[in-house]
Amino acid sequence: MNLFGYRVPMMASLLVWCVIWEIVGRLDLMLMLPPFTEVLQAAVGLVQTASWQSATVTTLRAFVMGMALSIVVGVPLGILMGRVKLADELLGMWVSIFSSAPLSALVPVLMILFGFGEKTIVAAVFLFAIWIIVLDTRAGVRHISPSLLEMARSYGASKWALYRIILWAALPEILAGIRLGLIRGVKGVVIGQLLVAIVGYGALFETFSRNFRMADFWALTIILFAFALLIAELIERLEAKVEFYAGARQ
Repeated sequence: MNLFGYRVPMMASLLVWCVIWEIVGRLDLMLMLPPFTEVLQAAVGLVQTASWQSATVTTLRAFVMGMALSIVVGVPLGILMGRVKLADELLGMWVSIFSSAPLSALVPVLMILFGFGEKTIVAAVFLFAIWIIVLDTRAGVRHISPSLLEMARSYGASKWALYRIILWAALPEILAGIRLGLIRGVKGVVIGQLLVAIVGYGALFETFSRNFRMADFWALTIILFAFALLIAELIERLEAKVEFYAGARQ
């Protein structure tokens, strides 16, 4: 980012907003917005509490299980849709509908099916993440050069070897889908826990908002944002390491 001819780091804009937040908090212009430094102090204290640590374990377990399911199901389904026209015609409409639908409206249905517990959170993460993984995997398979597959067949590649080649050739798009799915999965775990409101971070958010502990409320929100940004950055770095596979498809 350039400002008046000088290169300014992207983090500078974040610092500006933090300063504005601090000023607004110090002036008591908004009851629900404490000073930013107070929120940071609350975050340091929050991560040392047993309730936060227990909620984090519950949240991470549900998130990891939901994401693992969405990847295990989404990647093969995307490959199938990219390779088999009939599967694409049968499933493509439903994948498009669910990828654009307001999935938070389905969480109460999940609560009826799975109860007020961790299974509902896992199902919410799965529903939020899988569709973008399917779509990106399908796009990656569709962009593979036919000459690459013809060469594999000419060397006598078996059916399973051919699908391994497809998997590696579509890896950049698959990783892009997983990165976006991870971000959507964070939304799923938060929305699911907020609606259930008795497990994990949802219970903490409910407690903090009911007792007007806004510093703790915003501290927990910042921790969640930081977690989403961290995992997105890690997957993005992994994407950069496998970008050379994209060149092999041209």
